[in-house]
Amino acid sequence: MSQANAKDAEPHVIACDVLVAGAGSAGLSAAHAFAAQGRKVVIVGKIETHLAGRTVALFEGSLRFYRALGLWPRCAAHAAPMEGIRMIDDTGSIFPTSPKEFRSREIDLDAFGENIENNALVAELAQAARENPAITLIEDLIDFFELNFSGARARLASGGRIEAQFIVAGEGRNSQARQIAGITVQTWSYPQIALTALLAHDKPHHNISTEFHKRSGPFTFVPLRGREGAPHRSSLVWLVSPRDALRLQALPPNMLAAEIEDESHGLLGSIRLDDPLGAFPMGAMKTSRVTGTRMALIGESAHLFPPIGAQGLNLSLRDIANLVDCLEGVNLDEPDEIARALETYERQRARDIGLRINGVDILNRSLLIHALPVDFARAFALTFFSAFGPLRRALMREGVTPHGPTPKLMRARPPVRRPAAREA
Repeated sequence: MSQANAKDAEPHVIACDVLVAGAGSAGLSAAHAFAAQGRKVVIVGKIETHLAGRTVALFEGSLRFYRALGLWPRCAAHAAPMEGIRMIDDTGSIFPTSPKEFRSREIDLDAFGENIENNALVAELAQAARENPAITLIEDLIDFFELNFSGARARLASGGRIEAQFIVAGEGRNSQARQIAGITVQTWSYPQIALTALLAHDKPHHNISTEFHKRSGPFTFVPLRGREGAPHRSSLVWLVSPRDALRLQALPPNMLAAEIEDESHGLLGSIRLDDPLGAFPMGAMKTSRVTGTRMALIGESAHLFPPIGAQGLNLSLRDIANLVDCLEGVNLDEPDEIARALETYERQRARDIGLRINGVDILNRSLLIHALPVDFARAFALTFFSAFGPLRRALMREGVTPHGPTPKLMRARPPVRRPAAREA
């Protein structure tokens, strides 16, 4: 069974090796990864391809993941490369820093990664799942889980049941599997709303992502692939106060575009909105653990933080690649083998998740706190890290392919470096 509407003809009980709960980009990616390991996979969730203004910046490690699974060729036509990252201090601090620019060629890559519209990525991953005989994609919701040493079970909202040997919980921040497993969470919020939009503009972005650091948080342009009639396009993530968010959301598109032009100091020339404006509140979450009985958390079921530094899905894909490694060769009929594998997963994910959550939290709060010592520390750190070559390159590599054991799905060699274009 591999058809999207297989549930119409499914038996009352479906048996599988791995049940993936949640059919967003993380869940779909996990389904493909475990199918490639030779597991029989069922994935359950609603396919959402209408999220306004959302894009995903996939760094080199994530591209290796998708290339290793044979998925990137079908996604590449929707993506634009990010060959550089520019940071501009626009806080008005009395300790301003000059703009800083980081180029992928400094660490021997053609690009740090690729930016793709979330809707396009999910649509391609879902279609690939429908075509994969090892994956059954059921577009439904799960309304109950049962986890014990003998196996795992789930009940569909439509009435069917699934018997699995292992559950991958990727349903998001309100994960029901996580709650049933008794995993506690720590959550906190920020006085910010993230506005997201897809933009067309007059001037080219030159494949450079530009992040303005403002008092309300980052204001970031990320390159997008052009389309007919709009050769120059970018995605925008703009963190603002809730009050400003309400005002901006109420503006007609032409007035909102004018405000975006002003905030960007005309960097990309005249701007127009290419898609409806999206908005979501800023918060963060970390879990007490990322495993339960015959179950592991991935993605936003395991961690949540503001969209700063494009770490979200990249971290989720490392969850998946790491979990696949931990379960490689494990007999899912043997509870003791699963338990040992999950102990390894728990230990290996702790550092990576903690580092990303804490790093994003510190950077975000450093912009929100209006205090001279904080402004000075932020300016000093950015200048020091940018000026010291070895540290500069180490930080770039950490963002693209983090330090530590690299999961097998992310170990593929990067693309061969092309010769630099010769200037006319």
